[in-house]
Amino acid sequence: MRFPGLGRTAGARKGSTEAGACGSEALLFGGRLRWDLGFSRHELASLNLSFTAMARRLPQVLAESVRLAWAADRAALLMVAVAALGKAAAQATGLLATNKVLVALFAGGPTPGKVAAATPSLMVLGAVAGFAALMQSLSTAATGRLEPKVERVATLRFLHHAARVELAAIEDAGFHRLLDAAQHATASARRMIGYCVGVIDAVAVLIAAAGVLTVLNPVLLPLLGLIAVPRGWAAVRTARRRYESVQAWLEHSRASHLLAGLFTQQEAAQEVRVHGAGAFLLEHYAGMAVAAEAEQTRLAGKQARTDLAASALSGLATAGTYAVLGLLLIGGGLPLAVAGTAVIAIRTTTGNLSALVLQVNHLYEEGLFLKDLDTLHTEADRRAIPAGGAGVPREPEVVRVEKAGFSYPGRTEPALHGVSLTLRRGQVVALVGENGSGKTTLAKLIAGLYEPDTGRITWDGVDARELDRRQLFDRVALVTQDFQRWPFTARANVVIGRPDSPLDEHALDRAADYAGVRRIVGSLPKGWDSLVHRAFTGGVQLSGGQWQRLGLARAHYRSAPLLICDEPTAALDPRAEIEAFDKIRALAAQGHTVVLITHRLASVRHADHIYVLDRGHLIEEGTHPELLDREGHFARLYRLQAAQYASGPDGQGDRAADGLSPR
Repeated sequence: MRFPGLGRTAGARKGSTEAGACGSEALLFGGRLRWDLGFSRHELASLNLSFTAMARRLPQVLAESVRLAWAADRAALLMVAVAALGKAAAQATGLLATNKVLVALFAGGPTPGKVAAATPSLMVLGAVAGFAALMQSLSTAATGRLEPKVERVATLRFLHHAARVELAAIEDAGFHRLLDAAQHATASARRMIGYCVGVIDAVAVLIAAAGVLTVLNPVLLPLLGLIAVPRGWAAVRTARRRYESVQAWLEHSRASHLLAGLFTQQEAAQEVRVHGAGAFLLEHYAGMAVAAEAEQTRLAGKQARTDLAASALSGLATAGTYAVLGLLLIGGGLPLAVAGTAVIAIRTTTGNLSALVLQVNHLYEEGLFLKDLDTLHTEADRRAIPAGGAGVPREPEVVRVEKAGFSYPGRTEPALHGVSLTLRRGQVVALVGENGSGKTTLAKLIAGLYEPDTGRITWDGVDARELDRRQLFDRVALVTQDFQRWPFTARANVVIGRPDSPLDEHALDRAADYAGVRRIVGSLPKGWDSLVHRAFTGGVQLSGGQWQRLGLARAHYRSAPLLICDEPTAALDPRAEIEAFDKIRALAAQGHTVVLITHRLASVRHADHIYVLDRGHLIEEGTHPELLDREGHFARLYRLQAAQYASGPDGQGDRAADGLSPR
């Protein structure tokens, strides 16, 4: 099957370039598919800088890694340092011993005598090889011990800061991208340990070899540079080409995986079959695969040309180096043994350059994420929930919202305009209004999740800004439509409502009876210990209504004096919904203050007081009968809902269905 759109776009551009995209990508995604998420913010960063620029930042990156490692395990860090120094010393000692072996072997006299003279140095070489192996083993053990501890320290710091910032920070897109990048940095911190060890080892070997050559004959050091520079350039170019290839493939691969995933997604399955989208997706997948192959071919050709040029330069440099060594030997300016040692040292050190370049490349990129982690620490401190403050009454009598105004960042229209209301202990207070009226925003202000831009909220006369927020949160319980469905057991999903207290089985039983979850729990394979998450072996899947009952049980177990219910029965059937509202009202009779947010206006008819919001303004308030008698906004909305139930197919439906009566 052919699609006209695919033919035009794919035919226009066969293959892909570094700056462009294939026809399928252009049609489906508008170009290259790059995540606008924190973890992807530095994907191409190292392609925009020269190796010299990365090398200049290397000391800072190493220092950041050492600081984390020092905090994680000082002993292991010292072991890594000792191992690096030991390997460098072994390299230097080995070269000096090699020189002595060559001196002995190139000396005059019978061969047995020359071998005997070289034997002590050969024994030193053996001991050095054993010592180097020991140091490598020590380095491997210390690095393996250090890596998970560094990741743990970085992760705990990240989680600590993520948990203590204001809700407004979590909801801010820019801060959330920073959180995403910083979370990626916790794994980067672990990887950086291995990269740091590789860089330090390679640099130590280079320094040791350079020092030995300088001791043997100062003229050998420029020879090392003569052969090292072109090989280093070749290593840089090869590493960069390889890295470019990986990144180019990454973007194509990401788009291809996205398309492939659509074939198996439950959400897309119906249209893949009924609308015939499967053939469309398959053809575009094939087109993108061809483009990816062309990209890889192009980059492989470039890399081959670079490698050829680098090898030619390196060969010329090597030939020049050996020519200089030959001239020095002929002129008597350099002993044969020293020349042999120089050749070994040069070949050993230049062989490490490619690995060093790759390690620096990786280290630089991971260091960018580690910098994000430091940025998060600073930003999280600035946006943290304040600690300390005045005590909050254990059972507050009155919570007042006084002329509260609030605006979301980036929006020109305030979400709330000077709203005032009163919540009294033992009352059910309802907040009603259409979508976007500000009900949920007002509830978050009451719960202490937001602070008002104007006005204030008081708890028994004390401004909430002066209160201990930890204690304020302790006095609030939430039951929302989108409450958290924890991927834990049924028991943990309830008792997490009061995570700072020991498990209370009696309180759990009371919460289960209150929310009507005993039958649900009894039907689970392991009862309360059943994992209520289908993604794991042995896990079970609950319906929306069953989850909502668990949420009610959690709120009851929390037993907070102020209960905020935001659409708490959206997933329940009508009978269960009526029962749930009855149970919520029963809490008020026990002395709890209940804030009830719902679109079902018949469900608030027994509320003690109703506040009606419209586009952030408080436009009406009163009891249910009072609001109906006023014939205002609430009465109009109520009668609109009543009409939905009052008219059946024959126009004679149950006019009092769901408790609605148009009066």
